[in-house]
Amino acid sequence: MARFLYATLLLMLPGITACTPDPHLLVFSKTAGFRHDSIEPGIEALRRLGAENGFTIEATEDSTVFSDESLARFDAVVFLSTTQDVLGEPGQQALQRYIQAGGGYVGIHAASDTEYGWPWYGQLVGGYFESHPAIQEARLLVVDRQHESTAHLPDEWIRTDEWYEIDRVNHDVNVLLDIDETSYRRFRPAHEGDRRPLAWYHEFEGGRSWYTALGHTIESYSEPEFLRHVLGGIRWVTDGRGGLDYGRAGVRPTFDRFTREVYDQDLDEPMELDVLPDGRVVFVERRGAVKVHDPRARVTRLVDSLHVYYGLEDGLLGLALDPEWERNRWVYFYYSSPDAVENRLSRFDFDGETLDVTSEKVLLTVPTQRDECCHAGGSVQFGPDGLLYVSTGDNTNPFASDGFSPTDERPGRSAWDAQRTAANSMDLRGKILRIRPLPDGSVEIPTDNLFAADPARGRPEIYVMGNRNPFRIHVDGRTGWLYWGDVGPDANAEDSTRGPAGHDEINQAREAGFFGWPYFIADNRAYHDVDFATGRSAGPRDALAPVNDSPNNTGARDLPEARGAFLWYPYGPSKRFPLVGQGGRTAMAGPVFHESLYPAGPARFPSYFDGKLFVYEWMRHRIWVVTMDAEGRYRWMDTFLPEIPLVRPMDLEFGRDGSLYLLEYGEVWNQRNPDARLSRIAWRGDP
Repeated sequence: MARFLYATLLLMLPGITACTPDPHLLVFSKTAGFRHDSIEPGIEALRRLGAENGFTIEATEDSTVFSDESLARFDAVVFLSTTQDVLGEPGQQALQRYIQAGGGYVGIHAASDTEYGWPWYGQLVGGYFESHPAIQEARLLVVDRQHESTAHLPDEWIRTDEWYEIDRVNHDVNVLLDIDETSYRRFRPAHEGDRRPLAWYHEFEGGRSWYTALGHTIESYSEPEFLRHVLGGIRWVTDGRGGLDYGRAGVRPTFDRFTREVYDQDLDEPMELDVLPDGRVVFVERRGAVKVHDPRARVTRLVDSLHVYYGLEDGLLGLALDPEWERNRWVYFYYSSPDAVENRLSRFDFDGETLDVTSEKVLLTVPTQRDECCHAGGSVQFGPDGLLYVSTGDNTNPFASDGFSPTDERPGRSAWDAQRTAANSMDLRGKILRIRPLPDGSVEIPTDNLFAADPARGRPEIYVMGNRNPFRIHVDGRTGWLYWGDVGPDANAEDSTRGPAGHDEINQAREAGFFGWPYFIADNRAYHDVDFATGRSAGPRDALAPVNDSPNNTGARDLPEARGAFLWYPYGPSKRFPLVGQGGRTAMAGPVFHESLYPAGPARFPSYFDGKLFVYEWMRHRIWVVTMDAEGRYRWMDTFLPEIPLVRPMDLEFGRDGSLYLLEYGEVWNQRNPDARLSRIAWRGDP
């Protein structure tokens, strides 16, 4: 009788017409956390709704159904109050590819309480569940009167449900329903006019997504207005079905379409690499070796060994080939001088076979101190405009600051004060320097460097200041934007009198600026101005008007406004960037891939990676691919080839064929490692 009454109610609703014939839906309701007792009634309601409106469903809690082959049978997937992590890496990849190929997604209620560690899913749904008050009546306000899922509703819809507080991570959605925040009892006080979205839809990554936070109660699934709301969402995501197209440029490639070839191993602290036009790879090792690997001959040859100081974290740290190498045969090294307490950026003649060590032209010298560890930086990169960048560490002992900001101003403690370097506009340490090398071995200063217009305020070579250890940098070959990883301090937790927990950063600079260290970390979280003699705090620093009043400062007192990081993460889990996981930290920034920079060929990475930034973690043995929007803002990240074992990735570069070259340092610091490797990762095309 109840089933007959339910069907009769649906048939009596005006405007109900059949969907395009035979849409087939997968209803997925697996839970790894709280399980709603409305799931089973919800499945039965969807089954009956389909019978009355021309679609069919298959219900499952088996995540192995998330494969390309299985999902190809469905026009849309419905996540019905799923909770926590329910898919696993293979299932995640399959769902992502399915949506990108043109599939549809419907999320109901706790679908937003799912896959918190997978940023792409949060973008698909639109947000993540945070909390809720007790089940109670509230007023919903219709925002979109044209959409099929809300056109039937009154302007104000009064109903009883569990009202989610949602952290909306994707604001590029079309809102359908708001809740009047004053119409129910919530955790935070509400004011007249306060409202927030609870249902929305959007086109996403080639597919369609519709989500409603409603549907907690069993009663919801016998409520005609709610069911028609869901039916409208199903119709929208399945409307105009044209079949899945896994050949679209925006579809994430499967892991098995890549090959990795190990060129060499048992390396002695490999640091940085570059790729010659003929495909040979030149790389350096910290103790001074310059090597070239020939993939055709399958041999690595020692070209020469530079005489360098390699104590502490110093040595032969970075290299870059001149953009006009085929014409001028120049290579640039950043190394620690054995004869003076300084690091040097120098140019040498290098024909691909021999290195003329007598041809050295010193472009820059960076005075350092070698009495105390740490942080040397040392990455060297050219931008698309021929400007040369080199990173330098703050050359400051971090081990007497309890893992917070080392700003010890006591006499005889200058090596423990990063204000004398990273925050000192007249010191080249703790910076990323930018120059234009000239043929005679001199340099030209770009007019838009940080202090180019007023060298009395700071060294004109400085492009970015306020860095701790910017160990690996890259310059976008299209935009010219600078990316770098900055290795952060060690505090495990925030301290009310010292400042925030330690974070590593990936930074993006579109123009010259001050990026905070040692006064700020992460998204401009302020350290306190601490008197190391007494331990007393004068309060947190001001990011809008930072001041360097250290007696060890020889530069400007008033510094530019501090800029926050592009992404950041602590030792523990990161809510903002969950995919990075937890553990040790050594952030590094790799290249941005642009398909148009490389000729078409069998090894070139596919179009999916166009415009994406590669970042990686030395301590966590991972590489991630960051998706940005058209303005270069972070959207989400994916793990790159998670099934390939990595051992402390050290440098990434795309070669001229569009394949990726990789150095791995090996497991143990400060020694030769059998698992220290040079590799090439190439795309091997569609099956």
